[in-house]
Amino acid sequence: MKTPFDAEVKALAKESALYPQELLLKVRENTQRLAIVVPKETEGQEKRLALTPDAVALLVNNGHEVIVQAGAGNPSKFADNEYSEAGARIAYSAKEAYESGNVVLKVYPPSVEEIGLMQKGSILFSALQMTQLSEDYILALNNKNITGVAFELLEDEVGGMPIVRAMSEIAGSTVMLIAAEYLNSNNNGRGIILGGITGVPPTKVVILGAGTVAEYAARTALGLGAEVKIFDNQIYKLRRIKENLGQQIFTSTIDLTNLNDALRRADVVIGALRAEEGRSPCVVSEDMVASMKPNSVIVDVSIDQGGCFETSQMTSHNSPTFKRYDVIHYCVPNIASRVAHTGTTAISNILAPLIVMAHELGGFEEMIFNKVWFMKGVYCYRGGLTSKQIAKRLNMRHKDLSLLRLPRY
Repeated sequence: MKTPFDAEVKALAKESALYPQELLLKVRENTQRLAIVVPKETEGQEKRLALTPDAVALLVNNGHEVIVQAGAGNPSKFADNEYSEAGARIAYSAKEAYESGNVVLKVYPPSVEEIGLMQKGSILFSALQMTQLSEDYILALNNKNITGVAFELLEDEVGGMPIVRAMSEIAGSTVMLIAAEYLNSNNNGRGIILGGITGVPPTKVVILGAGTVAEYAARTALGLGAEVKIFDNQIYKLRRIKENLGQQIFTSTIDLTNLNDALRRADVVIGALRAEEGRSPCVVSEDMVASMKPNSVIVDVSIDQGGCFETSQMTSHNSPTFKRYDVIHYCVPNIASRVAHTGTTAISNILAPLIVMAHELGGFEEMIFNKVWFMKGVYCYRGGLTSKQIAKRLNMRHKDLSLLRLPRY
């Protein structure tokens, strides 16, 4: 038996059918398939690579093609068959590799000749090496409309510099092993152990700078039992490093009296001051080096940015040291390349997720203009220089990439 209520419900149902209905917004699907090139490093001192086989597998499973040049992984102990089994295609020449892809992942900056092999409009991820930049290099990138993303400038979502941080951690841990190597008698060092043992005074280590390199160098030195002194002109950095180390260690601003005294007593001095305006501050004069102990060791981690010591001059892994005023100088710029397998893994763990994120956003264009932290890593974009720092250094014109970014409400 039908009631008046049933009639009202039926009428309401008919009426509601005429109302505008909500539809789910279709999620944009990015069907663009990236062709990612991992070429062989041609700079003899560079043994790291941009991707591990595991990272290649991740990218291939996300629908991308990865082209690895034959033999590229050998210096970092990754074989070609590991890459091919992960899904990569092996290219047997640099020309074949570069011409096969639109995203190039390289550790050492490509040469002008290698840039000439790239596809027009490619995306390039690499280190930048500020002290070696030239106008010709930037023009070569711009002539190919290449978008360049620099390891040294790239930030993450919390404002950190992930690749710089990772390489600094490696360098900081490695420098003390280097110092220990050159302190021993077999290398005509002072013949002392790095650290300390019962009844013998500890090795004296001075660190210039209070950043990531300094923190990890100090951790290693303290763990071995050395006496550590850290100098930096930024009080907040000195406070932070003490908190991170969890110890009451000697810290000081770069006061000439205290620094001179520390250098005269030091067995090892680490230069790890961060670059300002593209060049690290030179705080140790030639006279100060001359006052140091015979056969003591200087490791200038900042040499790629000019160096912290007036006596520093760039060396290589093949010939890493020289003596000046009877003090051993180690001034190799890419210390992380000494442990290439670890360095490759660290870089790969950062780059592979970035590429996946960019693809999910709709491509690198979307990544650049939706993620300010990623935009900060871009120094060339579609035929134009976008880095104010590089433009000032090379006396070139640049365009502010942030002006092309639409406001988000």
